[in-house]
Amino acid sequence: MSGASAGTPPATASASAPDSASVAGGGTFEALRGQLHEAAAAFADGPGALEGILLGMVDDVDRAVREPLEIFPVCHHSPASAIAMARRLREKQPKVVYLELCEDMAPLLTELRNCRLPVAVQAFASEVRGFPAEWAPLSVVAPLTEASAEYQAIAYALDTPGVELVLVDRSSDHVFQWDRRAGDPGAPAAPQGAPAPAEEEAALHGEAVGVEIGDLRPRFAELEEHLLRHGRVRHWSEWWHQYVELPLGDTDHDTYRQVMLLVGSLFRRLAPGDPHRVRVDEDRERYMWTRMREHLSATGTDPADCLYVCGAFHAASRVAEFGVDGTGGFEISPRTATTWQHGLIPSSHAAIEAQFGLAAGSVSIAATTWAKNLRRTRVEPYRLAGQAGAPKTRTKARKTAAAAAAAAAVPRAGAPAEDRLTGFLRQPPVLDALDEAELLGWSVDIVRAARRNGYLASTADAIAVFETSILLAGMRDRARPTPYDFQDAAVTCIEKDSVPGRRDVRRLVEIMMGGDRIGQVGYDALPPLARDVHDRLAPLGLALEKRGVQRALLDLASRPELAACSDVLWMLRRLMPHGAARPIMGERRLGGTSVQESWDLALGTHQRALIELGYEGVSIEQVLEQRLRRAAWDAQARAATVLAAVEDATLYLRSRRFADDLGTRALEVLSGERSVDGAPEVLRRVRGLLAYYRTCEPVLPPWIESFVKTGYAHYCTQLPTAFADEDATAGQVAAMLGFLFSMEGLALSLGCDRAQLELAVAQCRPRDPSKTALLWAAQVQLGTLSRQELRERCDGLLANPMVVPAYPRYLSGFVHALEPVPGLADVVVEAVSNAFARLPDPVLLPWLPSLITTLRSGAADLAPLLIREAGRIFPGRLEALDAWVPPWRQPPAAAAPAVARAPRGAALLRTHRSTGDAVARLLGWEGSWEPAAAAPPGAALLTRHPATADALETLLTGA
Repeated sequence: MSGASAGTPPATASASAPDSASVAGGGTFEALRGQLHEAAAAFADGPGALEGILLGMVDDVDRAVREPLEIFPVCHHSPASAIAMARRLREKQPKVVYLELCEDMAPLLTELRNCRLPVAVQAFASEVRGFPAEWAPLSVVAPLTEASAEYQAIAYALDTPGVELVLVDRSSDHVFQWDRRAGDPGAPAAPQGAPAPAEEEAALHGEAVGVEIGDLRPRFAELEEHLLRHGRVRHWSEWWHQYVELPLGDTDHDTYRQVMLLVGSLFRRLAPGDPHRVRVDEDRERYMWTRMREHLSATGTDPADCLYVCGAFHAASRVAEFGVDGTGGFEISPRTATTWQHGLIPSSHAAIEAQFGLAAGSVSIAATTWAKNLRRTRVEPYRLAGQAGAPKTRTKARKTAAAAAAAAAVPRAGAPAEDRLTGFLRQPPVLDALDEAELLGWSVDIVRAARRNGYLASTADAIAVFETSILLAGMRDRARPTPYDFQDAAVTCIEKDSVPGRRDVRRLVEIMMGGDRIGQVGYDALPPLARDVHDRLAPLGLALEKRGVQRALLDLASRPELAACSDVLWMLRRLMPHGAARPIMGERRLGGTSVQESWDLALGTHQRALIELGYEGVSIEQVLEQRLRRAAWDAQARAATVLAAVEDATLYLRSRRFADDLGTRALEVLSGERSVDGAPEVLRRVRGLLAYYRTCEPVLPPWIESFVKTGYAHYCTQLPTAFADEDATAGQVAAMLGFLFSMEGLALSLGCDRAQLELAVAQCRPRDPSKTALLWAAQVQLGTLSRQELRERCDGLLANPMVVPAYPRYLSGFVHALEPVPGLADVVVEAVSNAFARLPDPVLLPWLPSLITTLRSGAADLAPLLIREAGRIFPGRLEALDAWVPPWRQPPAAAAPAVARAPRGAALLRTHRSTGDAVARLLGWEGSWEPAAAAPPGAALLTRHPATADALETLLTGA
């Protein structure tokens, strides 16, 4: 212990701490001080640091006990604290209850009666002011279970007339003002040593900061390790259950209070010297005592009629502001301009364990212990009237017995507190007798559960679990096996070395001991948005508040009124996490509607996400519009992002005005972009929007015309740079060319100049083989490179041994070229076929895997076009393949000899000369008809030089 004192933080020796002499005058704990002084002298070879720690702990207890305003120390989710709290409330009947909970959460507590516990009180801020923007969103939660002392205090205060409940802890805003973020190297780390739950219910709190009453866990790592080793337990939750929960379950009020104060003082004095954490703890204590003194001064309440419920760690405080007669002048800093939203979200045992670093199953075991303590002590707990999920009330006889026991235990008014620590610390541990019936029932139940989950368990395994539990308890110096002993025995005897199902034996024991109870927020306690969603989905006839997946069938043809439900579901799919609303049949796309839809809904499972949507607005339409607007006007927004917002506004909101505003924003963003990273997404979305507006609108919106015109000039300017940039991929360059070629007609009609594109292509100097192939395709599209020349270049690549290893990259570029120039599909098929036909196996086989991986990774979406063209060219039957000759190897058809003949219209002119004379007079021509000839003068040239006519025919027909 003397070594432990060396790690005591400087704050523990502050000037505000009382010394032994000043507190010892009362004589309440004088005998205990003498015994500790003798123990320190014997174990530490004389008084010193150890004596200071031991006697200081007694001073802390004495100071808290003598305080006129009664301090009730608790531990979060402790059944012993909850039993002691219920008993003390019935004895004292305080008029004011001061509770260590964020003061801004007070208005929500009345809504707890509309919920099924466990739930968490939440403060949420989506937009921050006064904090760094990267912290958003901010969230603070305070979980509540029935087996927690704070819930007993809340239920008593809300349902007892004339009782006032005052929350005195720092506000949610101060939580983030005082605490450092997780990314800070100096921020306090989460408790270690507890396994992370694998169930999805462990994420019910999200990334919220947890606020709890009574964080009773050693902050001195060596102390915790020492306690676990000598207590023969695996983790802190088991130690607390064995050595604190069970001994305090049957004690009287004074013993419970003094022991909890002693434990809080021990952990406080042996805490490591983290200046930030010590400062936050002391500031919280100053804050709470300042608020209590302000309330006492404003209301004139007698401190003897009040009860201060706080964590045992804070009950042993030594700040100057401690007590109703505190001398400190603590100034509470103002809150920031952040707007906080408050609500209730569902919680679960697994979520509480995950957030506060407790062992898996510890909260479920605490709930079971709470139920046993109620039956054994016959204490009547407090429950809010109308509380959903609460068990039935006790009978009248049991209530009478509990009231009589409480009346008999009421201490005499004004009587000084007696020393209960000496007797408690000196008494030997009470060994509970083995309850064979209970242990046997556990053993049978776990074998039954194991068989249902795929384990080959039998009656012999039940006997083995029973005996092993007793053996493990004996090895750990306890006569009665605890649930943790039973859990270890079940894992050893049943699980062995394999887990056949989804759950292991440890999880099965947790479920059997009480399960992972999951709370639910009632309809009346939901925010307006969540209630509106439930009301609008009521025609579906589903119990949306239930957990699990439910199937919804919407026949929009026979029941058109369900179209409104469909709109809500599609918006929920857009706003909520995956799985909350999942479409099975049906789609929502531009210009298309579904006749029937099928949905898997799990709104009850994702109730937290739905509630947090309510913090952002009063309707899902408003929330969706805010999110789209925020994404579009973000400083890092890209043109593709804004176009996606335009599409969502058109699909879900059907707002032409809002879509036009977003489109104008997309035009601004595109003009300022200096990279081509988003070109593929821009091309895809612009094509879809153009197709939609052309089919569903009489005219194109002005913004999309401007977008096409600006995009044409923008990508023409960026094209030479993109071809030379090593960071720009072939797919991005192909998307740029696709935009230019597919939007060319509309762009030219709006006033763009095609010469700009021709000059841009002429300036391109690619080095990458795939981009070189893209450039050749662009030249073919512009007419500066013929298809025959392109074929010759491909043949030259295959003929060059130095280029053959890079040939797959050329092919990848050709495949990407199908995006801007789909007419080159036959040339690409020819290039691939020539490679397989001409290259020898020693050359072809090494780069064949590279060809496949290149095409799959770089042009997977264009492969269907290539396959379809190959299916058109190649024969459909295998036996025809041997005699098949590729079209590009077939000799050109011989030209038929030209036969000179007179034009067919010449005879009509001479037969009906009046028409020609009239045209001549109209044109002012005076002349006479020439004598008829066998053929026109130019016909002889066609016969002498037929190559000119053939070339003209080829140019016009493209053959």
